[in-house]
Amino acid sequence: MSEKPKLITPRLPRGFEDRTPGDIAAIGAMIDKIRTVYERYGFDPVETPFFEYTETLGKFLPDTDRPNAGVFSLQDDDEQWMSLRYDLTAPLARYFAENFETLPKPYRSYRQGYVFRNEKPGPGRFRQFMQFDADSVGAAGPEADAEMCMMMADVMDTLGLAGQYVVRVNNRKVLDGVLATAGITGDEQKLTVLRAIDKLDKFGPEGVRLLLGAGRKDESGDFTKGAGLTDAQIEPILAYVDSGTPAPGVEKGSNAHVVATINNLAGLIGGSETGLAGVQELAAIFGLVSAAGFGGRVILDPSVVRGLEYYTGPVFEIELTFTVRNEKGQDVVFGSVGGGGRYDGLVSRFRREPVPATGISIGVSRLANALKLTGNLGASEPAGPVVVLVMDKDQTPRYQTMVSELRKAGIRAEMFLGSSKNFGKQVAYADKRNSPAVIIEGSQEREQGIVQIKDLVAGKQAAAAITDNAEWKAARPGQFEVKREELVAAVQKLLSEQ
Repeated sequence: MSEKPKLITPRLPRGFEDRTPGDIAAIGAMIDKIRTVYERYGFDPVETPFFEYTETLGKFLPDTDRPNAGVFSLQDDDEQWMSLRYDLTAPLARYFAENFETLPKPYRSYRQGYVFRNEKPGPGRFRQFMQFDADSVGAAGPEADAEMCMMMADVMDTLGLAGQYVVRVNNRKVLDGVLATAGITGDEQKLTVLRAIDKLDKFGPEGVRLLLGAGRKDESGDFTKGAGLTDAQIEPILAYVDSGTPAPGVEKGSNAHVVATINNLAGLIGGSETGLAGVQELAAIFGLVSAAGFGGRVILDPSVVRGLEYYTGPVFEIELTFTVRNEKGQDVVFGSVGGGGRYDGLVSRFRREPVPATGISIGVSRLANALKLTGNLGASEPAGPVVVLVMDKDQTPRYQTMVSELRKAGIRAEMFLGSSKNFGKQVAYADKRNSPAVIIEGSQEREQGIVQIKDLVAGKQAAAAITDNAEWKAARPGQFEVKREELVAAVQKLLSEQ
């Protein structure tokens, strides 16, 4: 007697997720709204592949805690290493450099698609997730950065989140000036400082102080090594982080707050020319933001640093300001759903001349979750097809003709292709498909030249008020008959009224 083959347990890999028709429809509608805003601002679509040569992507990911620098890589048959893209910006830099002679400058494009991170998965942290980016490559002035900030605000308003977000803006050059004043010049130490500041929302000022110094031990006992700075070096950095705190009576995000913060930053950079250039850029950005009427929605916040290493100037982050419950049951601000910044050195890896660039990236999955929480995501199951039931197997050609007529009229339709001859089971199938209606033609209907149309939407509503099974069968709620030749018109009318 032969052994039965061992069955494989169906398992979804950690850090990945399946999407249902409802998820796909809801996110698709959200993406369409974002696309409308991007195109209104004059951006055009472009698409790059999932894989790029590893050297093309570069090593810019923060906090890599997995092998091969946080990316999924494989070696091609010509021994060239390729990696799944970890964002949509590095591939854009390659595309622009490769097509430099034919593309307009500035090159304004948007891209939407999946990216991949070889990182340890956790709550809300996936190895595959979707981003929706927009970038201006070849635009050097603060006008391009201001436009990105304003476009992010318009996206949030279009998605129904007005009053529930801020676009926070900072400049890496200012921070570079503060670090230079504090005597921090090494790249590795500088990155550790950036990551410490980026944890301000999570750990607060005292937690950042520990990460800037010897290190920090969390509640589980795990120890994170710090930047190893002295107290004299730590103080100006903490003063920098606190420089955006509004004075009593000053509204955060107001013109008075912006002016005060810029003055505070100017006093912290010492004689740094880089820091001074950053302060001037921030002043120019907020002059444009204020003139365009975006004050209060776009605010200056020196604690914004962004994680990716390729940012060289202004950086921005979209933060949703409403509270949610975390896994510990605590009320916390929802937080970031996207951001971006200026990356003037990324394209220059491929070309000798400087190529300025700035852009934004929206985290689609995280934003969809936020919209679901606020009731702004259409999460209902999309309508399924009209199902033509197979009452008599030998009449299959007749049923297929009905399906074809419905499809030619632009109506989603299918013939039941399962093995069951049971009427109830076929209707149950249509119900699971979220079908708006089923078409019934048995021998009696055929003899009379009619078909029965069962409105499943109205049927559910009517059946909810009927408690007696016999009464339900007699009433046949939501069901009516039409002449066979009037089938398409009757279904069209029904669907328009549902």
